[in-house]
Amino acid sequence: MPNQWIERRKKDQYYKLAKLKGYRSRAAYKLLQTSRTYKLLLPGQKIVDLGSQPGGWLQIAREAVGPEGLVLGIDIKKIEPLPYPNVRLIEADIYSEDLPRRIVSELKGPADVVLSDLAPTIIGAWDVDHARQVDLARAALRIVQEILKQGGNAFIKLFHGPELRRFQDEADEFFEKSRLLKPKASRPEASEVYYLGLNFKMRWIPPEPKP
Repeated sequence: MPNQWIERRKKDQYYKLAKLKGYRSRAAYKLLQTSRTYKLLLPGQKIVDLGSQPGGWLQIAREAVGPEGLVLGIDIKKIEPLPYPNVRLIEADIYSEDLPRRIVSELKGPADVVLSDLAPTIIGAWDVDHARQVDLARAALRIVQEILKQGGNAFIKLFHGPELRRFQDEADEFFEKSRLLKPKASRPEASEVYYLGLNFKMRWIPPEPKP
């Protein structure tokens, strides 16, 4: 099975493109395709990337926002730094209560876009994997509510399953428009789908300083 996986990866056009372009993962093309279609990432924006290890999405975001923008990556695992002053990293648990405050402090204000490619360790039990994925998506949504500016956008990974519609209904309360989509770069056999929330409706309130 491992040999079959290696051979399949070598034939994967997005894997080969990522190697050619110097992207750290083929997943970079999922974000690139979505950004091009929906104008998700724009020059000068402040972008937060949750679950950013190994850094493929950080690379795409940095290219999009340019030198005037800022990209902040968060992951519980160590991320190899990128050689750009406007790409910053926080090593932290997504469930940390203090994380939203740290993000806002690093950005010096709210985010324009929140990305989440968070995913659980897959154990092969579909119902458990789906439940864990939705829980991570809800954690991302909670962070969105605390750090995203009014009119901002969010892009959050999910798995197909019975909780998908419920999550979409919960998230839709915060956005003017939304859709579920599967970028072309997603493997056909993968159960992943992404929630795209456009035009955040809530007014951002700066967090109160710690006493």
